[in-house]
Amino acid sequence: MTTLHEPAVPSTSAELSVWPASTAEPRPGDLTVGGVPLAEIADRFGTPVYVLDENEVRDRCRTYRHAFPDAEVLYAAKAFLCRAMVHWMAEEGLGLDVCSAGELELAVTTGFPPERMVLHGNAKSPQDLETALRLGVGRIVIDSPSEIARLAAAVGPGGHQKVMVRVVPGISAGGHEKIRTGTDDQKFGLSISDGYAQHAIARILDQPQLELTGLHCHLGSQITSVKPYVAAVRRTVGLMARLHEQHGLVLSELDLGGGHGIAYRPGEEGLDPTALAHRVRIELAEACAAAQLPVPHVIIEPGRAIVGPAGIALYHVLAVKHTGERVFVAVDGGMSDNPRPALYGVRYAPRLIGRHSIADPARVTVVGRHCEAGDILAADVELPGDVRPGDLLGVPVAGAYHLSMASGYNLVGRPPVAAVRDGCARLLVRRESLDDIRTRDVGV
Repeated sequence: MTTLHEPAVPSTSAELSVWPASTAEPRPGDLTVGGVPLAEIADRFGTPVYVLDENEVRDRCRTYRHAFPDAEVLYAAKAFLCRAMVHWMAEEGLGLDVCSAGELELAVTTGFPPERMVLHGNAKSPQDLETALRLGVGRIVIDSPSEIARLAAAVGPGGHQKVMVRVVPGISAGGHEKIRTGTDDQKFGLSISDGYAQHAIARILDQPQLELTGLHCHLGSQITSVKPYVAAVRRTVGLMARLHEQHGLVLSELDLGGGHGIAYRPGEEGLDPTALAHRVRIELAEACAAAQLPVPHVIIEPGRAIVGPAGIALYHVLAVKHTGERVFVAVDGGMSDNPRPALYGVRYAPRLIGRHSIADPARVTVVGRHCEAGDILAADVELPGDVRPGDLLGVPVAGAYHLSMASGYNLVGRPPVAAVRDGCARLLVRRESLDDIRTRDVGV
């Protein structure tokens, strides 16, 4: 376990605004997070390596609990999940939003109460449903009509399972078209406008072993405005009113999903949980009063907003290449440990770590080691003009959708995850080794 004995003064530099709150610069160029020098972490665990500030994760959990004191806050496990994260969420009083038997099994075998978990997904496998029922998951979100009969049959005539229905409100929101899920032209949920949601709900009501508790509505990801959520409240409460008129149904829960945006680079805006909670609370009360309905219990599912800003990815520079007017800085990771720039055009702000440079900044493109021209981690960013092989680069806001989306491309192995807290570093997830890769290959 690594311990830092020298006190560090928190940095006030604007360029560190998207780094964890514990980030400090005791000497020019030497950054610490959670009281641990990042260069020391790279030396100990190798690179690439993800670094996770435990206190930052916990503080963000508490921010949501404070902003939504009467709501149920579920951590969206797809952003990043490991056994330590499961323990942190349990200790901070959050539930879990999972979307596979793997996420569910990992959480339950770590000791997380299954009744505090919600399972969703647009194409749940028989194994997903069987595992959820066997372990006693709290709610299952129905995403398509075909799931109704399959789930009812799996539960059996004497069984009981709480369910919700994922509805599509017809709202476009999200940072990229590939992560917008509130419109009628994508794969998730059942449309409100064309009547499919109402039809599915009527079918669920005919299944006595399925208890419909509420509606689920997830608009997308990286949403930085409160307005789409306010519109979603209006449309889902409107559906609740129609269901009450048609079936006498009073739903007790409304899950507004997650997708809360965060800043990836200095100067960018994120979604304010307190402002979101305030507006949702007012809109929900007014809409329910107008419809003469009781206010449902609210559920939210932040993932990126909890773990994203708590993470840093560390890389070593392998090569610097001048090609025409462009400068490419190649590192020892890439799209296998962070596919998001290739998928969504996400932009990051890498920083030189471990030495102080007085060279003028230069425009460079940070690329990965993989055999793809699109393997770009940070295009057209500023780094010191003397950046060279052997240098250490840190990429902030790397806690969400990095390891969880990592691949085995070029068989380089997925990076480890190290947690930092109070001057100590410890390994949470070990590096995927060549032995791991070999032992999965059983062919001859």
